This record gives sequence, C-alpha cells and structure tokens, in this order.
Amino acid sequence: MSHTKRLLSLSTALAIAIPSLAFAEPSAELIEAAKKEGMLTTIALPHDWCGYGDVIASFKAKYPEIQVNELNPDAGSADEIEAIKANKDNKGPQSPDVIDVGLAFGPSAKAEGLLQPYKVSTWDEIPDTIKDAEGYWYGDYYGVMSLLVNKDLVANTPKDWADLLKPEYAGQVALAGDPRASNQAILGVLAAGLGKGAKSGKEAGEAGLAYFAEMNKAGNFVPVIGKSGTLAQGSTPIVIAWDYNALGWAKTLNGNPPTEVVVPATGVLAGVYVQGISAYAPHPNAAKLWMEHLYSDEGQLGWLKGYCHPARFNAMVKAGKVPQDLIDALPPAESYEKAYFPTLEEVDANKAAVTGAWDSVVGANVQ
Repeated sequence: MSHTKRLLSLSTALAIAIPSLAFAEPSAELIEAAKKEGMLTTIALPHDWCGYGDVIASFKAKYPEIQVNELNPDAGSADEIEAIKANKDNKGPQSPDVIDVGLAFGPSAKAEGLLQPYKVSTWDEIPDTIKDAEGYWYGDYYGVMSLLVNKDLVANTPKDWADLLKPEYAGQVALAGDPRASNQAILGVLAAGLGKGAKSGKEAGEAGLAYFAEMNKAGNFVPVIGKSGTLAQGSTPIVIAWDYNALGWAKTLNGNPPTEVVVPATGVLAGVYVQGISAYAPHPNAAKLWMEHLYSDEGQLGWLKGYCHPARFNAMVKAGKVPQDLIDALPPAESYEKAYFPTLEEVDANKAAVTGAWDSVVGANVQ
C-alpha cells in the first residue's frame, strides 16, 4: 500500500483555500474557557484500547491546566450511557463530560436527549456515513474483526471462519466479551454470520448464532472472555477481537508467547465507535477542546499508533499526513478493502437477534 506524500506547496494552497478544515486550531476563547473549568471527566477509556493511554497523555501535555478525571476504564458502552443518566443533576466528579461508544449507542443517546451538539474544526473530513448531521455524535475510529492466535499452542493458523470449526481447534476459540452484553462480542457473532454468506442484520445474527452453536457442540468454543492474559496462559489460544485490540495485545505480549493476527478471508466486518458530549457535561468547554484534540492530526495519528483506523484516515492519507510505518504496522491493506460497514439498522437488528437468543441457541455462559 503506497501513499505518495503531496508537495508542501499543495498543502499550503489547501490550507489557504479551506482554512476551516483540517488545518484549523481550537479558538483561543475555547482554550481559555476550558482552562477555567480546569477538568475533563472521561469514562471507559482503557489505556491499551486504541492507543488511548498516549492520546490522553498528549492532551495533558498540551493543556496541563486541565485535570483529566478518568472514570471506570473497563466500562462498556451501556455503562457510559447509564452514567450520563445517573448524573443528570450531579456536577461532581462522577458525571462524565464525554463518551466513546459503539455506533448504535450514538443515535439512541441523541434520541434520549443525553448529548449536546458540537462540530469540530475538522468536521468535513469525517465521513458523512458515520456522523450525525447535526453534530450530536460522530465516528472516531474503526477496526475489523480479527483472530489473535497463540502460536505456541496453535500449529496451523486459521485463515477463515470455517476453519475454526475443525477438530484441531478443540477447546481453543473464545470471544473477547460476553455476547449477551459486549458490543465487541455481539459484532463478532455478526462477522461469523457474514462469513457464512448471510445478509447483514438479523439474518447474519441468526447465522452467527447457528455457527457458534455448532462450534460449541463440537467442543471448540471456550466460554471464557478472551484477552491477552487468557491467550498467554493458554486457556483461550484463539481470541476473536477487534484488530486494534489484537494487535495491541500482541505488542504487549512482545513474543511471549509468539502470536499472529489474522483478518478472516471472508466476513470482514468493520466496527465504528463514536464520540459525543454529555448534555449535562459539567465541563462543556473542556469537552469541546478534548474533541478538537481527538480530531486533530495529532489525535488521529495517536489512535492510528494504537492500530485503529481514525475517522479522518482517508483524508489524511490523501494529504500525505500518515507516516508509512504506521500503515505498515497494520494487516495488509487488502484485508480492509473487503471490509463491510453495517448500517445502524443492521447493527441494531443483529444485536437484538444475538442478545435475545444466545442462551437458547448456543447455551454457553460466557464469563
């Protein structure tokens, strides 16, 4: 995958022609107002998820006057929404200013009046398909469903969903979450359904359930939430997870054990997460400044260093702003060319199918 850097003169010309886009900086007024608030409260941002540790650190370095109050790093999207609801009348440190949630949670949070609109200065470079036209929520990054493999225990690396049903993978395959509650696991089931040739949405969700029922019956499925620790210990030698989580875990393990990250040959599912500012944010200006940071070149490259494809990825590649080494650290470009981006309706239909019938169809209590 080769991306030729554009000439500086062209970048300069673009900056003059469209100063309101990617070259804009937060206003001095916004920065001053955020500094006066003195705090930003985040929630559900594990430092090893999508490079968030470094992204948060760079925000702190840029704005040392603003304390970053991090709530419950291991919370899920539903927990983030509940935290806004529970703290509507609370301006204290338990009230989140900003959220980072699965795609389906953006529109539902807007519909419930839980978000306030804000359009960052790089708004036009966020694809229209992953943002609310009024600015209530906006896509931040995406990844594709992948397989993280412990090469000490798995002799033949599986290349596609069908491979995981083979006898040689007995007692080895796990999801990176409980498919009755985890966005990542729920979409893992959808990806498996797409791998069987089913249409995205309810049909693929049901096909995915049938797939995991077959895997469970064969004894290949492990009802344990897979992560780097369980993979290293050998209890879950193959984990189905977002590529950025798999790549991040592999980096942390640092060859102990040796690992391989594979994007399946079929059923390549892309998953988008979105940002939003709480309608009840105690620090609304700090929240807006945080968004400006996330959608700046620095913030977007911070996510890319964490193996996520940031929302402005395509525009930044075209502008020659993405270092080749960051692109080379990802799986081959052709893996992403086949990625399917489900609609909100398809995501919701799949979620209803999977969470409603996992127990009855698969019958594996994942924990």
